[in-house]
This record gives sequence, C-alpha cells and structure tokens, in this order.
Amino acid sequence: MPPSPSSKKVKRAWCLYDWANSAYNLVITTTVFPVYYLAITTVGTGEGSDVVNLWGWKVINSALLNYAIAFAYLVIAFLSPILSSIADYKGNKKRFMQLFTTMGALACCGLYFFYPGHVAYGIGLSVIAAVGYCGSLVFYNAFLPEIAQEHEQDKLSARGFAFGYIGSVLLQIICLAFILYGFQDKTFGPRLSFLLVGIWWLGFAQITFRYLPESKAVGVGNSRSDWLRGGFRELRKVAGQIKEMPVLKLYLPAFFFYSMGVQTVMLAAAEFGSKEIMTFKDGQWVHVGASDLIPIILLIQLVAIGGAFLMAKLAKTWGNLRVLMLAVLVWIGICCCAYFIQTLHQYYLLAVAVGLVMGGIQALSRSTYTRLMPETKDTASFLSFYDVMEKCSIVLGMFTFGFLENMTGSMRQSIIALALFFLTGGLLLSLAYRKMKKTPVMSFAR
Repeated sequence: MPPSPSSKKVKRAWCLYDWANSAYNLVITTTVFPVYYLAITTVGTGEGSDVVNLWGWKVINSALLNYAIAFAYLVIAFLSPILSSIADYKGNKKRFMQLFTTMGALACCGLYFFYPGHVAYGIGLSVIAAVGYCGSLVFYNAFLPEIAQEHEQDKLSARGFAFGYIGSVLLQIICLAFILYGFQDKTFGPRLSFLLVGIWWLGFAQITFRYLPESKAVGVGNSRSDWLRGGFRELRKVAGQIKEMPVLKLYLPAFFFYSMGVQTVMLAAAEFGSKEIMTFKDGQWVHVGASDLIPIILLIQLVAIGGAFLMAKLAKTWGNLRVLMLAVLVWIGICCCAYFIQTLHQYYLLAVAVGLVMGGIQALSRSTYTRLMPETKDTASFLSFYDVMEKCSIVLGMFTFGFLENMTGSMRQSIIALALFFLTGGLLLSLAYRKMKKTPVMSFAR
C-alpha cells in the first residue's frame, strides 16, 4: 500500500530531491564548471585574453556563459506553461519531473568530455543541463501544496533547501578532493566532477520518484492543441485571479525584482571571484583560483543551511513579509560591499553574509507564495506562474549582468544593476506589507 501523500516518508522523499539536484546547482552552476570554463577559455593575462570566438562571434567568456544561462531559462520559461497544462490535465507531474531530471543528469555526465578548445560543446551541454534542472523544479515545487498543509509549508520548504545544501556540500567536498589530487591531466578532476554530479542527481532522485504520489488529473483536453494552448490560458487565468488579490499582485512583482538579484549573485559568484578578487601569493597579487573559490562557495552553502531555518523561525514571530524585507535590505548592503571589495579575505566575509540570506529568502519566497495563492486543485498552474516569473527574472538578470560586463569590461558595473533590482523589490515588498496590514485574515505574513 503506497504511503499517504502527507506522510513523513513522502515529505522526506520530496526533500531528498533537493539533496539530489542541488549538486548540479552547486558544482555545475556555481563553482567547478564556471571556474573550469573560465580557466580553459582564458589565454594569457593581457587585454582580450578572456575573449572567445563562438562561430565568428567574439565575446567575453564569462558574458557568453551568462548569455547561455539566460537562454536556458528563457526556454524553460516558455515551456513550463505548456508542460504544467499537460500535467494538470493528465495528472502526470511526476513523469515530467522524471523526464527533465534524466535529461539534466545525462547532460552533466556528458560534460566529462568537455575538453579545452570545445567551447560550443561545453556551452551547449550546460544549456541542456540547465533546462533539465529548471524543468524538473516546475513540477517539484508543484508538489509542495499537495503533500503539506499550509502551516507546514514554510518549515518543509526550508527543510528541502537544507537537504539540498547538505547534499551538495558533501558532493562538492568529494569533487574538491579530486580537483586538488594532482592528476597529470589537470582537466580530469573537474571533468570527473561533472560525471559524479549526473550520477548523484539521477541516483538519489529515484528515491523521490518512488515515494512521491501520482497526481490526479483535473481534466482532459480534446486534443494536443488544447494542451498547448491550455498552459497559456491557465497563465492568463491565474494572472486574472492575481489581479483580484491585492497582496499577491504586489508580492509577485517584488519577488520578480529581488529574485533577479538573488539568482544572478548565485549564478555569477564564482565568475566574479575569478575575475575581480585578488590574493597575495609568492610575493605578488594574483587572481584567485579554484582552490580559493570552491571553499568559499562551500562556506556559503554551510551558512545557508542555518540561514534557511533562521528565516523560517523569524517568519513565525515577525511575519513572512517583514522577514523578506529585512533579507532584501541585507542583499542591498551585500551589493554595495561587493562593488568595493578587492581581496580574498573580504570575499570570505561577504560570503558569510550571502549565505545567511541566500537559502532563507528562496525558501521563504516559495512558501509565502503557496500560502498567498487561493485554494485550488490547479496547483501546477499557479506554481507554473511563479516559476515563469522566477525564470524570466533570471533571464533578465543574467542578460543584464553579462551585457554590462561585455560593454564595460568589468563585472563591478554590473553590481550596480543588482543593487537597483533589490531596491525595487524591497519597495514593492513594503507596499505589499502595507496592503497586508489592511487584510486581517492574512495576518500570517505580517
């Protein structure tokens, strides 16, 4: 007999998917892959040493990676409404989650063959892996309101992120050991890390798939064209409902803007460290390398575990929106500091601050949305709307970050844009909070 959809076993299985896929987010998106990619695409130290030629297009290597990530998220932002529509009609969220997981994990395994001189191959597989990761999260998030009651969602959401941080840190330590081992082929350690990520992700996800319940179909379209149009009809329907919900219609734009900042910082942190941070070695100042950056990113993950639970606990006392406003204020301070820092020690201190608010703001944003949205059986459609907002924010954030770097030749100018994103999000959150105070039935978010 299968376990109840709200059983502890199902909730643990749901959280374990964060354990599985966060290895991708840390190793491929945040640490090893960006550092490895920048290392093998940078020739020399002079001006233009970081410019790559992709099919005749000359572009700064880090900007190209940011453009690629933005493109991947744009693809999934377009696909997720269609996929969510099919999932709602047919009740097969888990099947689509399995499909995207497999696609993303196999793309990570394929990066084992990413050698110097094959930029298009590496960028292409990184895009496929990102689509797989983002696509699986559309359906993963949609399970939250199905397996947990409203009062449980903040805690379970934070627990999922904590599982992710712990799992990703464990694999990152293993990967770091291979990278620092001293193989004759210096590319072997990073490439082996990519392979391990794919195996880890796909392997642990099988536990999640075993215990997550099958969703119930809420209707059946007459044809495939109904399914294709249905997703966008559902988004328009959701948008129409949100317009009638005063708090939610302010919260979502706020989330859009501050998420542009949060996600861009997470995705570009290693690139920023590689290019803008210096350390003193052998009597001279040099750019930091993988052995310096990866421990810093690990520190962020470890601090983020406590940060996720701390913000969930504060939310019980202060309310969700107050805590989110505080987190955004901290992020603005982080951006101001990032613009001026130069040394590795300063980068370490900034990493602690990032960790404190990184996991918490993600977990609390997700659970706040699920508690603000109306009671409905079409959870995938509402969560799809949220995911589309998040993915579009990443597209705009990463594109802006890459564009400003490519135009100015420095990532520091891009930091100013991130601060403006956070400022706009914070102002909109304050408006949502004021509106919330006038809505007594929604006191949880005060």
